[in-house]
Order: sequence, then structure tokens, then C-alpha cells
Amino acid sequence: MSTSGTRPHTPAQLVRLVAGREVSTRIRDKGFLLGSGVLIVLILGMLVFQVAINSGGESTRLAVVGGSAAVTDALEAQGEALDTDVSVVDYDDEAAARRAVEDGDVDAALLSPSAAQPELLVENDGGTAETIVQGAVQGMAVSQQLADAGVQLQSPPEVDVVALDPDADADTEAAVVALVGVVVLYSLLILFGQFVAQGVVEEKSSRVVELLLATMRPWQLLAGKILGLGLLGLGQMLVIAVIGVAGALAFDVVELPGRLIGTVVTVVAWFVLGYAFYASVFAAAASLVSRQEDLGSVITPASLLLVVGFVVSIQAAQEPTGTLATVTSFVPGLSPLVMPVRQAAGGAAWWEVVVAVVLMLVSIAAIVRVGGRVYSGALLRTGGKVKLREALSAERA
Repeated sequence: MSTSGTRPHTPAQLVRLVAGREVSTRIRDKGFLLGSGVLIVLILGMLVFQVAINSGGESTRLAVVGGSAAVTDALEAQGEALDTDVSVVDYDDEAAARRAVEDGDVDAALLSPSAAQPELLVENDGGTAETIVQGAVQGMAVSQQLADAGVQLQSPPEVDVVALDPDADADTEAAVVALVGVVVLYSLLILFGQFVAQGVVEEKSSRVVELLLATMRPWQLLAGKILGLGLLGLGQMLVIAVIGVAGALAFDVVELPGRLIGTVVTVVAWFVLGYAFYASVFAAAASLVSRQEDLGSVITPASLLLVVGFVVSIQAAQEPTGTLATVTSFVPGLSPLVMPVRQAAGGAAWWEVVVAVVLMLVSIAAIVRVGGRVYSGALLRTGGKVKLREALSAERA
């Protein structure tokens, strides 16, 4: 009589099971959903703020009594020279124009612009309206005097503007987009790094890890946890990226959609590298403690490294070719936050990006190897904080 049983899971299947468990657990977590909502609202808020700035150009509404087409053209031309949108409204008499000023319908009222002594009615301070009217009236007076003297003016030459750095504005715009992406990247790395760390401590404190390790090896548990949360974080990053790109294009916040999309793809790619690095560090560090209260003491160094990278990335947006930005963009752990900004600002050569990626991949391999040993050696040791040397010795044993 033969007995049949279920076939044991392969390592890949075990990793997928752990990854699926992490995704299903976190996607129902209120903290995760709240954090996702906050990030999306933050991105939309930045877009609305940028739209408000772009549409916040100065405008002036002027009433004119006894005007003409020439007066209107002169006022509008003077406003254009002062980067102000001038709207001219014709009124039949002074009383109507005065009421318009008093009611706030117009900023000022110009009376008899062709007279020897025109008058400008204002509520309390002429401000920009006074400057515009004064320039327009003086310009018309000079033109009239020259015409009366029989002087025929030729059209003035147009100045040919030659930009020494025609891509400067585009680079600045792309750097701003990258900086916004780095804010999201930094937030997600902190968020998911803490998810990994908290999950490790929860499993140790509840002794669930003993049951899990009865059916799988420590590295499989670690790989599944990192993979599951990584896929969830990548999905969240892509959702935010799509919303941000669509919103920026819909609100006409950026002028270079191709450059925008390329910058966003770069930030997402660096998120993958950054997450692999920090998730391994956070998991290994968290395995050294058994209580949530002790978690902060072991993940603080990695958190500080993220903060340093974020601060330097802000500086890199201002000076992408500076010594600090250049050097830190090659440092593993800092490069995922600094290099995207340098790339977007046009301050990084292609070979620099390749070198930074290679250094990051090498460091990830080293962190995963050492972190996996620490994780394996400390995972079953409860009751207090485990020293790093003890965890490594236990894994070798």
C-alpha cells in the first residue's frame, strides 16, 4: 500500500508565497492606504500650486473716457513692456468711470488722454496702473510732437536674442520634476523600509517566524518579504508617476513632455535600486531586536543615510556639477537620491550614470549577502537585542 503526499514547494514557490502574503497584508493596512493617499494629494497639490503660479501674472483693468484705438494700443503696448496684461474699457462720461473705480470694477480711470493735462482717477494708490498710463501718455505725446514737426520715424530694429545655453530652462524644468520625484522616492523608501523592519520584528515577537522557518530557509523568507513589498512599492510609485505626468501635461505645467517622461522613468528605475539596498539593510537590522520599542535604535543609521541623500539632492538641483553632488552621486545609498537630479539637470555624463549603477549593484549584492547572514543568524534569537557579531557567528554555526 502506497501513500501519496503533497509535493514540497520549490524555493521559488516559497518566495512567491511569502511575497503574496506581504502584498495582501499591507494592501489592507490603513497606514499604507493613508500614506498612499497623502502622497497622491501631495503631488496634485504641487500641480495646482504650479498652475496658480503660472497663471498668476499681473493684470490691470483701465477705464478710458474719450479714448481711441491709438490710446488703447499704447496702453496695451506699455503693459506688455511691463509684463502686465492690460484690459481697456471705454466709458462715455467721467461719472461712470468714477463709479467703476469706486466699485472696484477697474483699477484706474484715464480721463481725456489726448488733452494737454490728462487725469488719472485711482482709489488710493496708482501703483502699476499709474506707471502704465504715464508711459503710454508720454509716448503718445512724443509721437504727436514729432508728427507735427514733420519727422517720420522708422520702425526700430528688433533685437536678435542669442542664448548661450538654450537648454538651461529645459534642464531647470527637468531638475524640478526630478526633485519632486525624489521627494516621493525618499518617502517611499522610508515607508517601505519601515514596513520591512516592522514585519520582521512582528514575526519574531509573535514567534510566527519559528513556524515559517520550519518549512523554508531564512533567505527565502527574506527574499519573499523584500520582493513582495518591493512590488507593492513599485506599483505605488508607478501610480503616482502616471498621475503626476498626466496632471502635469493636462495642466500644461511642463513644456517638454518627452523630457518629463524620461525623468520620471529615471526616478522609478533608481527607486528599484534604492529599495533593494535599503530593504536588505532594514531587514537585517530589524532582525537584531525582538521589540518594536527597540526598532528605532537599529534602523536609525540607515534612516540618517536616507536623510543625508535627500538633503544633498536638494543641493544638487542648484549645483548639479558641484563637488558635493558629483561625489555623493557615486556613493551607494546616496546615489538613488542624488543621481536622478544630476541627470535631469544635465550635470551627469552617461559614463557617470553607468559607474553609479554598477557601484550600486555591487553594494546591493554585498548587502544582501551580509544582511542575509545577519538575518539568518539573528532571526530565532529572542529576548533582547542581538549583537551583530553574535548574529554572524550564529549563522556560521
